Amino acid sequence: MKSILALCAALPIALAAQTFTTLHSFEGADGANPDAGLVQAANGDLYGTTFLGGANSRGTIFKITPGGTLTTLYSFCSRPNCADGGSPDASLVQATNGDLYGTTSLSGAHGDNGTVFKITPGGTFTSLYSFCALPNCADGAKPNAGLIQAINGDLYGTTEAGGANGGNGTVFKITPGGTLTTLYSFCALPDCADGASPDAGLIQAANGDFYGTTERGGAFSNAGTVFQITPSGTLTTLHQFCSVINCPDGSYPLAGLLQATNGNLYGTTHLSGWAIPSNAGCCGTIFQINPSGAFSTLYRFCALKECADGGDPAAALIQGNDGNLYGTTFLGGTGGGGIVFEITLSGTLTVLHNFDGTDGQDPVQLFQDTNGTFYGAAYYDFANEDGTIFSLSTGLGPFVRTLPAAGLAGTGVRILGTNLAGATGVTFNGTAAAFAVVSSSEIVAAVPSGATSGKVEVVTPGGTLSSVVPFGVLP
Repeated sequence: MKSILALCAALPIALAAQTFTTLHSFEGADGANPDAGLVQAANGDLYGTTFLGGANSRGTIFKITPGGTLTTLYSFCSRPNCADGGSPDASLVQATNGDLYGTTSLSGAHGDNGTVFKITPGGTFTSLYSFCALPNCADGAKPNAGLIQAINGDLYGTTEAGGANGGNGTVFKITPGGTLTTLYSFCALPDCADGASPDAGLIQAANGDFYGTTERGGAFSNAGTVFQITPSGTLTTLHQFCSVINCPDGSYPLAGLLQATNGNLYGTTHLSGWAIPSNAGCCGTIFQINPSGAFSTLYRFCALKECADGGDPAAALIQGNDGNLYGTTFLGGTGGGGIVFEITLSGTLTVLHNFDGTDGQDPVQLFQDTNGTFYGAAYYDFANEDGTIFSLSTGLGPFVRTLPAAGLAGTGVRILGTNLAGATGVTFNGTAAAFAVVSSSEIVAAVPSGATSGKVEVVTPGGTLSSVVPFGVLP
């Protein structure tokens, strides 16, 4: 009876219609099949990648305005033997120096093993590193995930293959200038109990450590893990999936984690998560885990007939400025092409949009712009079969985002937002800061002496805007 009540409590609820807009349909020459989310740069534009298409059919980097004007900045495989990389499979990240950094899953100077690159917001491209530069690809190969910039200024990521233990993947760091260090090679334990084949990137939690997932490995059914790793490379396995029959906790996590404002980590698994007997093993889960490893399953997909609530989530969650979590599923929904959903931290799921192919199909990572609107990409569509970029407005208001998310007193911080012109005040958890308005989408401020960790607020003529993620003031 308790399990029935829990399932009923977790069933999705209906929601009034949302404002969904297809902003761009790819046509091959301008890119095809975007397999990653977007990122908002300091200039207010959104940047992303496509897995295929472009001038050489090996993928592109593009920018798109919030209104939908798309510009192709770079087509991969523009150098002999595709030494610049090909088929980017991950989102970009804007570093504190203003450049955008990313990875390609294939090509490069050492065979079909992937690269790390940087590109300026204006489109100047630089290859930083080609994987498999060491014998037996001990430095890693085939990065499917994007990078994050840590508090120390270095970039961190994962590779799905390569490494010192039979090609089961790595965790690495790379300086903004391109010096790479392998921090950990997976499958260092018998039967790959420490995990194998990470398909997703890392997050840096408030405690300074990194957290991530592996698609494979673990002591139970080779179904993946959640792990913690220190900046110096000490790895701890926090959870091994499919610990009991039918894998009610999920299996094969393809996506990375999110640390919500309550301190807990949230993620998805691509498969399993027994919801009802007829759907056992097919549909995926949303889970919660704290930084110490206490795990619980928040939602099991395919709780409704024919997976009307979605199935097979393959992208990471994000936290909106209302405190709820948002994400996508690759399949399911009433249109059969995947969904966009919202879920509360207590587990109540709401379907926000059903894809049916005419508006896109197989949606990937969501992103919330500081104007409050969600943006995303669909890998496929009926019109051109090359995918789309879309926006989804749910009525949420504007907010601000900081770059970086933590720093010492005196550190220069970029504050990204919308309609920031005319701002009259900036505070870090209530302490006033010196600042300068760079543009309507960017303010530069210095972390004030005596400030403590908390929200950043900007007073504008249109009202006070707050950050969703608290800024961490470092000792």
